[in-house]
Amino acid sequence: MKTFKKSFRINAGPSDVYSALTNPYTIELWSGYPAQMSEESGSEFSLWEGDITGVNIEFIRDRKVVQEWYFGDQPEKSLVTILIEPDGENSIVTVEHSNIPDADFADIAEGWREYYFGAIIDFFNPNF
Repeated sequence: MKTFKKSFRINAGPSDVYSALTNPYTIELWSGYPAQMSEESGSEFSLWEGDITGVNIEFIRDRKVVQEWYFGDQPEKSLVTILIEPDGENSIVTVEHSNIPDADFADIAEGWREYYFGAIIDFFNPNF
């Protein structure tokens, strides 16, 4: 099992970043796919037509999102913690994803960098 951890600078305030992570309509805008997402602890979520699924564990508005991601029959919980910190008018977002199966690590790391936060960064900075 491996852990992915990386920080991203996003040209948006913490409340906008939080919305991009938790509001299904905003998620669809940056991802291009309908999303099932709720800020209710214990609710299940689904992104990218079911490519990413899991359960929402904890939310602190504009500051933190904690989720369990499903990986088949894996007994260990794969936990994602996303922390949002203000940086002037922008945000520093740190994602830590633990208990990633070794065989999935490269794809998951690329997904976080390119498709998840890469898309959010592009969404808030379309002229870049």
